[in-house]
Amino acid sequence: MGKTIVVYGSSTGTCEAIAGKIAEKIGAEAINVADLTADVIAENDNLLIGTSTWGAGELQDDWYDGVDTLKGADLSGKVVAVFGCGDSASYSDTFCGAMKELYDAAKAGGATVVGEVDIDGYTFDDSDAVVDNKFVGLALDDINEDDKTDSRIDAWLEQINRSLK
Repeated sequence: MGKTIVVYGSSTGTCEAIAGKIAEKIGAEAINVADLTADVIAENDNLLIGTSTWGAGELQDDWYDGVDTLKGADLSGKVVAVFGCGDSASYSDTFCGAMKELYDAAKAGGATVVGEVDIDGYTFDDSDAVVDNKFVGLALDDINEDDKTDSRIDAWLEQINRSLK
């Protein structure tokens, strides 16, 4: 596997912990999106990018600059996979919706985006991150469904490992 980095935006520590689990499982480094630069992007073949979702489906605050960094970089030839953390009970109408903005930025930059996840097995009402009955990435609810987090990460990593450079 080519050089891979896990990039997260986290306000409460949940998405940071998830990013740490993912990075450990694949032997990669996890960094805060505040440390994401064009050089970091250029040095890596694969980017696994994650955000928590806030309010009415908004990105975690640090990701607003991170999205600008993604949009300013040449992502052609890069493989990107998106993951997100949300609360499917309290925010059932915007569950993990912020993933869509990361997905859109990666696609616009020319990246090959992998890691869609079927919505079966999830309990929520709506999400901007659902396209054709699939999440654009790995959706996790570590608040209400923490018993499913590890198995969802493992299944997602097994899926995307086939596509990573």
